[in-house]
Amino acid sequence: MDVAFQVAALLVWLPLNLLIISALLRGDYRRYPLILAYTVVEFLAAAAELPAYWAVYRHTAQSEDLQRFVYWMDEAIAQVLIYAVVIALLYRASQKLASRRVIRLCLTVGAVAFAGGSFFFHMMRWHDHRIGMWMTPWTRDLNFCATVLDLVLWGMLIASRERDQRVLLLSGALGIQFTGEAIGESVRQLAMGWHSHGVAQFGGELMVVADLVRCYIWWRVFRTAESPAMQALPAARVGTQAAQKQ
Repeated sequence: MDVAFQVAALLVWLPLNLLIISALLRGDYRRYPLILAYTVVEFLAAAAELPAYWAVYRHTAQSEDLQRFVYWMDEAIAQVLIYAVVIALLYRASQKLASRRVIRLCLTVGAVAFAGGSFFFHMMRWHDHRIGMWMTPWTRDLNFCATVLDLVLWGMLIASRERDQRVLLLSGALGIQFTGEAIGESVRQLAMGWHSHGVAQFGGELMVVADLVRCYIWWRVFRTAESPAMQALPAARVGTQAAQKQ
């Protein structure tokens, strides 16, 4: 990926993640602890990757191997957490469904089985190659599965009479990220076969843009959310008015 694009994206992405963390810490972290955990881990992972990327830029010995290892380790952790975020939102959306236990069990077991099966399939197929050769298709498969889960989540929210607009926006932002990353990973996979650096760079940039859009929407959702004290204010006023009438 072009260095100028990476630096520009990082200068936007890092402040956005800090803003999301700050907004969550004002009270929403109690309702969305996994989103807070995912955002914090992503921020720390980006900070951990900076020295490795700088070493690659300076052409330090074995710098590329270190950069690949750090990148894919962070990517694996992020994939596990984002899976957990989607499943947590599905649990939240299915609270009022009569068959929620069956739906939750099927979706959770199916998602975990798909992730594990895809991991072992690609690892066994490409185990003699570089880590990126099997991690790239695995993360692509995970993004595809996460996209399907997110569509199921959207269907639950739209079909519900009492729609949670915040969860709808959060899941919509995830849908944008998953779709962009799935397309980006597919493009990068094609680039490996074509030995095209330009195509691989385009796929990576598409993934970064999708992630930036998701971060911006999440920040807007949590920024405009009321604090717990403000949410309790109307109820307190109702109680005061009732006492005055008596």
